[in-house]
Parts: sequence; structure tokens; C-alpha cells
Amino acid sequence: MNVWLTRVIPDPRNRAAAFDLGGAGSAVNLHRRLMSLFPDGIGSDARAKLGVLFRAEDTPTGTHLLLQSTYQPDVGRLPDGYGTAVSRPLDPLLDALRPGLAVRYRCVASPVRKPGATTRAAYGLPAVVALSGAAADEWWARQSEACGLRTLTLTSQQLDGIRGQRGKNGAAAQQRISHNRTRFDGTALITDAELLRTKLVEGIGRAKAYGCGLLSIAPARTPG
Repeated sequence: MNVWLTRVIPDPRNRAAAFDLGGAGSAVNLHRRLMSLFPDGIGSDARAKLGVLFRAEDTPTGTHLLLQSTYQPDVGRLPDGYGTAVSRPLDPLLDALRPGLAVRYRCVASPVRKPGATTRAAYGLPAVVALSGAAADEWWARQSEACGLRTLTLTSQQLDGIRGQRGKNGAAAQQRISHNRTRFDGTALITDAELLRTKLVEGIGRAKAYGCGLLSIAPARTPG
């Protein structure tokens, strides 16, 4: 399986780019834009079939979009003047993963817990409870262990939530999207390289269509 990482640097002066990046619905806009870079006719759950994950990152030079996929995107489908885009294969990095290797990681995720029916009834809780602070950090510790990582250091930051309508027309336009977001950064040791490869492609947690779940890693100079 080939895995591609594409960095898109939108030009905020471009009308289409400014629309995609602006407002509370930017995650939905970016989902539509980035999915437009892939072939039509994939069928249901095209995002998962194409392994599409993305993350918007604020940098000193503006917003950058990181797009990961198992199919090379056609960046020529971006509107004229949208910005710059470069794709490169991730396979050399994935092939180099091994147990005991120290890595730096970053992941923007939507940490939640799903209390059982008895607990929900006793405390009046919803079916899905958003987590933040220490509870979100504990969630990440469990997730990273399940990814084949042993966390060494962790810094977390709660980000603005994702809000918007799922679609533009019909029933989808009436469906509200609402996800909390936390960014997790730190260092870890690889405990299971094959499991980590699988999770890097699959993504972590919920809201993968809307900019959550992309786990990025790079070799670390030291374990700490």
C-alpha cells in the first residue's frame, strides 16, 4: 500500500481558499475541497476507502493543510490561484518504523467517552461525552498505547470545536456537526511497529472527515 502526504498552502487572497478557511464551518468546507482532489465514483465511504485524513495547522506563514491518503491526490483539481501543493510518499518513513525507536508525534483528535445506559440514566448524561483537560490526556494515553506507542512526554491544547451542517441540501443540511478538538504533542517509543503503521493509515478517534485523527510522527533525537 502506498501512502501519500500532501502539503497544501492556501493563498488567503484567493476567494475559494478564504471561503474554505473562514468561519465555524471551515472543517466541512475543507473536507469537501480535499475530497474533490480524488476520483469520482468511489462509492459510499470514499474517505475511508481512499485513506483520506487531514489537519489544518497554523504556522508563522499562515495556515497549512496536511493531507494524507492511500491514493495520490490530483492537486491540479484545486481552483486556479488556490495556493501551492506538494505530494510525497510516506512509505520510506513507514518502512523505517521499528520497536524501540523514539519518535515525536502530533495528533488533533476529538476525545470522547461513551457511558453505558445505566450511567447515562443515573447522571443524565448524553450518549457521547466530550473530554477535555486531564480526562482528554488520559484518553490519549489509552489511544497511543492502542497504536503501538508508549508515551514519554505529552503536551495538550484544547482547540476550537468543529461546527456546521453535514451537507448543503436535503436532510444532510439539517444534520448538525459538533465535535470538540484537542491537539496532542510529545514524544513516544514505538512498541509495535506493524500496529502503528495500521493506525497511522486508519486515523485516531472520531471526526476523521473533518480534520481530526491524523497522527503525524517523525524520528526524535532523544527518547525524552
